Amino acid sequence: MDAQSRGRAEDIDPADQWVLNPDTGDYELRLSPSPPQSPVPRPRRATPAEAPAPERDGREDREDREDREVPASRRRRAAPEEEPPGRRGRRRPAKKKSRGKRILLWTGGTTAFVVLAAGTAGYLYLQHLNGNIQSVSDDGAGTGGFSKDKAINILLIGTDKRTGDGNEGYGDNGSAGHADTNILLHVSKDRSNATALSIPRDLIVDVPDCPTTQEDGSTKVIPGESEVRFNTSLGQNERTPSCTMRTVTELTGVTPDNFMVADFNAVKTLTSAVGGVEVCLAKDIDDPDSHLNLPAGKHTIEGEEALAFVRTRHSVGFGGDLSRIEIQQQFLSALMRKLKSNDTLTSPSKMVKLAEAGTEALTVDSKLDSITKLKDLGLELGKLNIKNLTFATVPVVDNPAEKVAATVVLKEGPAQQVFDMIKNDVSFTEVKEKEKEEQKKEDAADAARLKGEKSEPGEVRVRVVNGGASDGSAGRELTYLQNEAGVTKSENAGNAPEDLDKTTLEYAPDQADQARALAEILGLSGAALKPGESVTNSQGLPTMTLTLGKDFKGAGVKLDAASGKTPEDVQKSTADKVECAK
Repeated sequence: MDAQSRGRAEDIDPADQWVLNPDTGDYELRLSPSPPQSPVPRPRRATPAEAPAPERDGREDREDREDREVPASRRRRAAPEEEPPGRRGRRRPAKKKSRGKRILLWTGGTTAFVVLAAGTAGYLYLQHLNGNIQSVSDDGAGTGGFSKDKAINILLIGTDKRTGDGNEGYGDNGSAGHADTNILLHVSKDRSNATALSIPRDLIVDVPDCPTTQEDGSTKVIPGESEVRFNTSLGQNERTPSCTMRTVTELTGVTPDNFMVADFNAVKTLTSAVGGVEVCLAKDIDDPDSHLNLPAGKHTIEGEEALAFVRTRHSVGFGGDLSRIEIQQQFLSALMRKLKSNDTLTSPSKMVKLAEAGTEALTVDSKLDSITKLKDLGLELGKLNIKNLTFATVPVVDNPAEKVAATVVLKEGPAQQVFDMIKNDVSFTEVKEKEKEEQKKEDAADAARLKGEKSEPGEVRVRVVNGGASDGSAGRELTYLQNEAGVTKSENAGNAPEDLDKTTLEYAPDQADQARALAEILGLSGAALKPGESVTNSQGLPTMTLTLGKDFKGAGVKLDAASGKTPEDVQKSTADKVECAK
């Protein structure tokens, strides 16, 4: 039975099975059929095993009460009826939740992307959905499961297994289900921020030995391999998700708490369940491999078209796996914005579809094998604001051992820094905020260096050295200073001991007025002024040192403080931003 046909026995729409509990103000799902109910809610009697059920009079109530475990479904009424006089005061007022609080409750799983949102959404009818969930052992590769009082690390794996209707037409129909899409989701201990770190499938790694539980309960150790693609950590040689877990630990030093695995059907069924996701293309895309054919602009996609979108790579970016990672991150951001911004998670009919689709497409580790556990995890994740969720990719470079680039290797320095940030529970968004504050302080200090008295150009003593500018730059700048700027007490001191990215001016404290004067002539920013020590010039007098860096534009050309910005090593974006696939 598929996700949309569940709950339709006797032609009952799933939306009709969600009814308002007058005592709590919340909707509840009623699965079992029952005789017609009174249109007026009556006082409800609590039992240890279930939520309060409607009280009924007579023999039918006495015979039926013990056998019923789930309250009966109710048909949709055309309009709410007025309560009889005298009954209004007997109902206990329901505690109202704000719309924002309700959304946070229902969107707990949203931040674990798609599947986790669905798991949390469906927790009101546990027994029905528990049967949908498949679980496999983590074989001791994890921490034993997430904790509410600690940072959370969840490994999300998307496989390239082609099982399911319509999927046989995609690529390798016989794939064992490799780790095609991999995201290590780190949520901070205080739940204020999170990082979703994508691990390229073509990254060269060492896969460790993997003890794996067999069907008969015995353990088989699958031998590890050195210098192989990351995606072979799953499926290859009968490796299970626990082996991918161990590979992540080996690579990053971070041990995941749990793992969740989704296949091709997850993207198709979940996007249809929410009524489609809006994506943006910066150019036309026609990719016969992924079956995606869309013009530039915004589109609402679902089902097969959504799957084609997240699988496309040859028509975006550089045409490789790294480009596909970016488009997948954009898709996941768009999906979370959809779930958070509209009425998806307050619509009973959409909730049913989402819960069914998500749990059927989900395989989890044995420590996360019930809706109750997913609900607990989802509520923890629901505390996160998606604007503080940063998508990032492990810094990599093309494999230098290959003539034709097919795989990638770690960019050691930046990659290790990223791993350390996750291990130390440092969020990318938090770092950005701290960097902004520190930058503001630095900018204020830099600006202060430019304020104050300035010497006359003829009083400025400076020696010019070449520290990365083109050959002859020091001589040409000296000519400009002496002949056009009036800085006659200047001299050429040759080359600097090392190259600099940016031009600097070092001076002693008692030369600050000369430094400000020269900064005005050359267009130097306050950041270029470096308080330090003076040197002795050819006349034996104290002098400043002007080092022409790689940003030097030419003699007499004023420098712009914004020039020479170094691109960041880590590709990243935040989930609240709309980005178009390029």
